[in-house]
Amino acid sequence: VQLQASGGGPVAPGGSLSLSCVASRRTSGRFVMAWFRQASGKEREFVAAINWAGGATDYADSVKGRFAISRDTAKNTVFLRMNNLKPEDTAVYLCAAEGTLIRSSWSMPSQYDYWGQGTQVTVSS
Repeated sequence: VQLQASGGGPVAPGGSLSLSCVASRRTSGRFVMAWFRQASGKEREFVAAINWAGGATDYADSVKGRFAISRDTAKNTVFLRMNNLKPEDTAVYLCAAEGTLIRSSWSMPSQYDYWGQGTQVTVSS
């Protein structure tokens, strides 16, 4: 599976952005798709994940209530809606996919085999 992320850019604090990640082929119901981010000089961190079949979601505490992950199964696309952005949200955002992943592993980047190229989000006044 190849993943193509888009939608990043500059935004002022308090603003919103929506990211998209398109998969090159239809993923099976067992797939999990996720967003991670990596700020300069820092480790990759989990942002959000969604189960492709049932739509169950999980979020990092730092983004709960501000970010929302969703998917369009007909378009093989996962979205990340980001509201009330803060400077600390600045990072390269990467989408990832993996099949048959237990929920306790959703937040672990090492568990994902498929990665997109990333899109830069910069939150600054």
